[in-house]
Amino acid sequence: MSRIRADLLLVLAAFIWGAAFIAQKNIGDLVGPISFVGIRFLLSCAALAPLALYEQGRSASPLNRGDLALVGLIGLCVFVAAALQQTGLATTTATNGGFLTALYVVLVPVFVFAQTGVRPRQIVLVAAVVSIVGAWLLTDGALQSWTSGDALVLIADIAWAAGISLTPTFLRRADRPYFLAFAQFGVIGALGAILGFAFEPISQEGVVSAMPSILYAGLCSGGVAFTIQIVALKYTPAAEAALIMSLESVFAALSGVILLDERLTGAAITGGVLILISVVLVEAGPILQNIWPAQYRSWLSQMLSRAR
Repeated sequence: MSRIRADLLLVLAAFIWGAAFIAQKNIGDLVGPISFVGIRFLLSCAALAPLALYEQGRSASPLNRGDLALVGLIGLCVFVAAALQQTGLATTTATNGGFLTALYVVLVPVFVFAQTGVRPRQIVLVAAVVSIVGAWLLTDGALQSWTSGDALVLIADIAWAAGISLTPTFLRRADRPYFLAFAQFGVIGALGAILGFAFEPISQEGVVSAMPSILYAGLCSGGVAFTIQIVALKYTPAAEAALIMSLESVFAALSGVILLDERLTGAAITGGVLILISVVLVEAGPILQNIWPAQYRSWLSQMLSRAR
């Protein structure tokens, strides 16, 4: 897969997650947040089973204990992130939740550097700051009064960043993206179901009423978006992938306009444009490298050397 195709997959994932934000925000009255996470990811796990089995049949070497332990750690990170975010959305506002979720963009480069010692490109750090400013403007530059839910969403950012940065590590060790998705969903679904059913009230009527949101979150947001994110992270560096996925907040705002008849202010529109600019900043180099013929890149390099 080319870098451009991988980046387009990440844009698609961000679109699916942005559209799911409204459904996830309003699910709390029907199903408990942990139960919702468990049910949706068990559905995602079932959807990925055929692809994982197909990949298993074509794999040349089995996974070792270290690989399985890493899969379990990634699944645990994503479970903590999803559970805290879903719980936080019950008490935080959509404005605060959207901005605080976007903060994981600046954490991913930190986690990648801690794991690999590889410093992110300077343009990535600049783009991350631009993206955060854009997310701030999407809130009209004024966060509403803070609640405990805001703290949970903020802590969830740490877990999201850890899960995203660990994924390329597994893919370098074992080229098994569909197994990673399947096993990760299984870990999250099992933990969510066990803890949710043990500590949260649940009713058949509530699950049935929430089923449209569960199906979208399980099949589209989980089964499709999370899986293509994992596949794309093999080709797009984690820090840069996080910036592309920050488009989720833009798509969430647009979903509010389309589905809830909300209106975007001038500040919110400016914020969305800044997030788009941050994505363009990190993508311009790889795209131009793929588009420009090698001889022109060599010529430009020689000209810059002479200018120095």
